[in-house]
Amino acid sequence: MTSPPAAAPQASRTAREPESRASGFQANQSAAVESSVIQVQGLSKTYKTARGALHLFEELELEVEVGELVAIVGQSGAGKSTLLHILGALDTPSAGTVTCASVNVASLTAREAAAFRNREIGYVWQFHYLLPEFTAQENVAMPLLARGTRKAEALDEAANWLREVGLEDRADHRPGELSGGEQQRVALARALVCHPRLLLADEPTGDLDGVTAGRVFELIQHLHLSHGLTSILVTHNMDLAVRCTRTLRLENGRLTQITDVATKPLQDGNSC
Repeated sequence: MTSPPAAAPQASRTAREPESRASGFQANQSAAVESSVIQVQGLSKTYKTARGALHLFEELELEVEVGELVAIVGQSGAGKSTLLHILGALDTPSAGTVTCASVNVASLTAREAAAFRNREIGYVWQFHYLLPEFTAQENVAMPLLARGTRKAEALDEAANWLREVGLEDRADHRPGELSGGEQQRVALARALVCHPRLLLADEPTGDLDGVTAGRVFELIQHLHLSHGLTSILVTHNMDLAVRCTRTLRLENGRLTQITDVATKPLQDGNSC
């Protein structure tokens, strides 16, 4: 298998459309705008508690265009992770529409949602969630094996992605033999091994020291640009947030763009 291409988002999207139809996905044609990857309209999320209903979002709106690297900041408990889960078909809204990659994700069955996530979305979390009994290469290959790719091909592609994140010499190491930064780089490779168009990252540098966090963020920038991704990053680190193309604050169930900081142009500053 050849190395991953430098990302031609439209070409890969066209190639995947027949698979979407064959799998029973129903695209929201009215929202299938080429310039947008995510469109959220009237999003509400309510939880039942012993003290009554907890309204996390009410009438939330969001649009993310192709190629953006968007940071979402806000206090703990504001709902940042819940929003990311809804965008990535891991949770469902109480009301409103969520269109991701031209698909109304709230309408998917559990099986369809799993297939959609595997094909369209890469996830990175604060904790790497690598399987301790498997090597770095085997961990990266897992999403491909889950979709039925032959083991030899999956391992070859995993080796390519470990090379992308600068860990080709750690392919046969298990997670316990890797540093925190190396573990998160393996998690990044695993998130992107299926060539998704959307990367969702929930506090991906939260468990790392300042220097390592900066390097991992630079790697995310590099992969975002070199593979034509659209990415959403949840973070408490404003130094990193303002280096994204847009910074949004989630507060009281609303998203507002931060205008009191000078957002720096997105540049490929990979140093890993």
